[in-house]
Amino acid sequence: MIALAYLPPMIAGIVLAFRGKYTWGLIVTALFSALEVLANHVQMTYYYLFIILAMLIAFVIEGARQKQWQHVLKALGVCLAGATIGICINMSNLYHTWEYGKESMRGKSELVKANAANQTSSGLDRDYITQWSYGIDETWTLLVPNAKGGASVPLVLNKTAMEHANNDYIGIYEQIGQYWGNQPMTAGPVYVGAFVLMLFVLGLFIVKGPLKWALLAVTVLSVLLSWGRNFMPFTDFFLDYVPMYAKFRTVASILVIAEFTIPLLAMLALKKVVEDPEVMTKKIKYVYIAFGLTGGLALLFALMPKLFFSDFISQSEMQAMSQIPADQLAPLLQNLTEMRVAVFTADCWRSFWIIVIGTACLLLYQYRKLRAEWLVCLLTVLCLLDMWQINKRYLNDGMFVSKTVREEPVQKSTAIDHILQDKTLDFRVLNLASNTFNENETSYYLKSIGGYHAAKLRRYQELIDAYISKEMDRTFSAIVEAQGDMTQVKGDSVCPVLNMLNTKYFILPLQGGQTVPVENPYTYGNAWLVDKVTYVDNANQELDKLGQLNLRHEAVADKKFVEQLGESTQQDTLSVVRIKSYEPNQLSYEVESGKGGVIVFSEIYYPGWTATVDGVEQELGRVDYVLRALQVKPGKHEIVLSFYPKTITRTETVAYIALCILFLLLIGLGVQGYRNRKKV
Repeated sequence: MIALAYLPPMIAGIVLAFRGKYTWGLIVTALFSALEVLANHVQMTYYYLFIILAMLIAFVIEGARQKQWQHVLKALGVCLAGATIGICINMSNLYHTWEYGKESMRGKSELVKANAANQTSSGLDRDYITQWSYGIDETWTLLVPNAKGGASVPLVLNKTAMEHANNDYIGIYEQIGQYWGNQPMTAGPVYVGAFVLMLFVLGLFIVKGPLKWALLAVTVLSVLLSWGRNFMPFTDFFLDYVPMYAKFRTVASILVIAEFTIPLLAMLALKKVVEDPEVMTKKIKYVYIAFGLTGGLALLFALMPKLFFSDFISQSEMQAMSQIPADQLAPLLQNLTEMRVAVFTADCWRSFWIIVIGTACLLLYQYRKLRAEWLVCLLTVLCLLDMWQINKRYLNDGMFVSKTVREEPVQKSTAIDHILQDKTLDFRVLNLASNTFNENETSYYLKSIGGYHAAKLRRYQELIDAYISKEMDRTFSAIVEAQGDMTQVKGDSVCPVLNMLNTKYFILPLQGGQTVPVENPYTYGNAWLVDKVTYVDNANQELDKLGQLNLRHEAVADKKFVEQLGESTQQDTLSVVRIKSYEPNQLSYEVESGKGGVIVFSEIYYPGWTATVDGVEQELGRVDYVLRALQVKPGKHEIVLSFYPKTITRTETVAYIALCILFLLLIGLGVQGYRNRKKV
């Protein structure tokens, strides 16, 4: 939503351009395009483009009808120029996000998977993208916030529900959430305000012009796309044919468009009522229609909830309770349904009365019992109170902590504290005492095998799925069975991939919430020379081969790296690679080898890394699916791996030029304004 905050001035820039104020339109569009991208929420920025595109189409159609082609072309040119300047100002951010996206989970996988239909041509898998899909009947949360219960928090926290609870089932209700929709979980519903929605519907009848149709079109579009797997043919079309749509997951988040467009059209409707009071007399029937389609439906839902909504228990909940005997399950489900009906109808009545109050204000204005200023003031207060009450359900005083608590460092476990005594230059840690790939406490202090990121490097995620997750289970079981004695664990067979990732310590849980570190003596270290490199034809073969080799002595690589790596040779016991210095963007090593060959570095391969051997640049290769590798000649050498992409300098140069252009435009506009005032 941060990114969408810049939409009103962006729309102002487009409107100015199409109304003939080209210079102002150019500057406003450029300035707020720059701020929009600077907000740095790529997914929200992408969604806002749907709104801008719809508006441009609507204005072009309007101009075509009036046969003002010259004006339309000028306005489009101004909007395009402004957007280009704004994008160029953020070129470095945009370019490198795009470049990283190709290598991340959001890019196309090189693997050919068994379920090919689940793959998209350029991004995430379909089931992953649509995991958080808004239910079709869940869309009523736009009008009634608790149409599906709200957030995934314990049901016992809801006072309305507990007033109807059978005390015999309290233990079960402590484990059941308030939310009963089909999403895996949710932090809260998408609610735009009951009377805001009523004004939106009214605006569809009384507001004229292209902007109304643009707002309606993208509102409907966002709702249809938010359904995701519940409306898969439409979703598939966008995944397959709309550029970049397959890069983003959580399709329900596209409802941020509706959260912007519905209030905007509602404001335009109120503006129409205030500026043209006669509209309330001439088109009063539309007020009643809007009331019926919002307040009337809320009333029907409140009076006959089960007629319109047959299911108040989710499928996942039914599966979880399927083990309960039938004679005990029936009364439980009946009571649970009664509780949730109470939660739902309470919000239906709430929305109904809010719409009644708002409509009453409109009617008082129509009969000249209320001035326009008071009308706007009262409706503003009504909508603010409505949204404030709902927002406090999900963002309240209990969620805030004092500044001193917020600034406290992440607490170190006893295991982490012990590992920090190891002053070895560079190694990694695998935390088996936590949800390894959904926590960040370990990474606060140590280099971690785990951690969470919504856009991990694609190959690393595939390595997790194919090997790391399985090795974690085997390693944990083996260490427990050996009672922590790593000499009794066959490290090369239990966790070879973890060894190649330089996993020096495992963190295991103890009773009482404590943790203990276990040192891994089998790790391969920071870098090593291999005896042989096996070349394969594709990513599937490379990933499969990884589980068949002794990775300490052999490596597997895609054949496209033959030129960089060549062949390796049998190493002697004197061959050694030592790390000398470590920085996130520069590492240096010293290698001694009587035969030379291929060095494997326990560092993730990524385009842009460069290598020098004794000061001479040499191209890196990729082995073992994710690691960097380098061919060296016999003898003693100094190797430096660096990451200083030239694209940073180039894109920042473009950004500075664009800033200068925008600055000159502002100066020119100021000078023109000054001259115009002098003439007057």
